[in-house]
Amino acid sequence: MQAFTTVTGRAVPLMRTNIDTDVIIRIERLTAGEPSTLGTYAFEAWRYLPDGTENPDFTPNQPKYRGAPILIAGRNFGCGSSREGAVHALQGMGLRCVIAESFGDIFFGNCFQNGMLPIRLPDENIQTLVAETNVSEVPCTIDLKLLTITTPSGRTIPFTTDPQRREALLEGLDDIGLTLKYEADITKWQTQDRLARPWVWLPT
Repeated sequence: MQAFTTVTGRAVPLMRTNIDTDVIIRIERLTAGEPSTLGTYAFEAWRYLPDGTENPDFTPNQPKYRGAPILIAGRNFGCGSSREGAVHALQGMGLRCVIAESFGDIFFGNCFQNGMLPIRLPDENIQTLVAETNVSEVPCTIDLKLLTITTPSGRTIPFTTDPQRREALLEGLDDIGLTLKYEADITKWQTQDRLARPWVWLPT
């Protein structure tokens, strides 16, 4: 998993509420190939016109936001069905961070398992951030070590996140990777337990 420390770039606003995972990536696209290929299909219904060309009214298609690594979204982003591919699709667009007032719980957890940082902010901070990104081409900076967002005007907005999830992102570790940090301790316990309770262990 790619570690997350700081990300600097444009923040693209997509201020629609209740954007569900089926909008982010349609279920039939999940069989299209490797997760890394899903970016083409992210927001497909909004991103493309019926003839397959890009929809110029879809904010991330606009030249000033193309390739932006930060998405500012409306509340309850990523609601709906459990779909890890939604995170992969956003990453395929080049996104590393999503900022919203609230998230679907499963999507929120899937972000941390795949190197994406979801940030919850109060609505007043989000509105300020959107206003600044709309009028300035100066990038934002997300600093996970300092837990700050630096806006285009240079203002600093603090945010919070779960300490263990923060550690995992900083080190580029999913749950399995975090567990393997204690591999030596696990192996030591297993060795001791095989001697103390051999009847509970299957023959190797």
